[in-house]
Amino acid sequence: MSGNHPGVQAPRTAPYDSLELVLDIERVLGVSLRQAIRAEFRFDPGAPLVVSVEFLIQGGAGVLWRIGRDLLRQGLCSASGLGDVQIWPTCPEGDRPTARLQLASGDMAALFELPVPPLAEWLEHTYELVPAGQELSAADWDFATAHLLQDPAAPSD
Repeated sequence: MSGNHPGVQAPRTAPYDSLELVLDIERVLGVSLRQAIRAEFRFDPGAPLVVSVEFLIQGGAGVLWRIGRDLLRQGLCSASGLGDVQIWPTCPEGDRPTARLQLASGDMAALFELPVPPLAEWLEHTYELVPAGQELSAADWDFATAHLLQDPAAPSD
């Protein structure tokens, strides 16, 4: 536990040059029931619209989710997302801000509590690498358009 905030683990981070952030977070199972989870956030400048998050439970298999980078960033300050991925800030009683991340698939859902400061700092680093609005500037639109317009029955080059 960390500080005056029960349920928030002290963050463990990897260096930013690895484009990875490792956090000890909690899965919220009930009002007073929580499960420690390790979350590994990864950013690939070649696919800058998303952040990959692998949730690792000790002794269990990992689960990988891809979350929109902008959705994740906005959710640290205000409610963001609809449907399968939603994130919103919480108002903790102490001085350490947290956010809730809800992931849903079919009739299953999981709710996690994340420490905001290390995640916000890491996300800002990703925006230094690939600024907002520049995510698609390196796309080869001629190549993409040619393949979209190609007859699927025609042999490829």
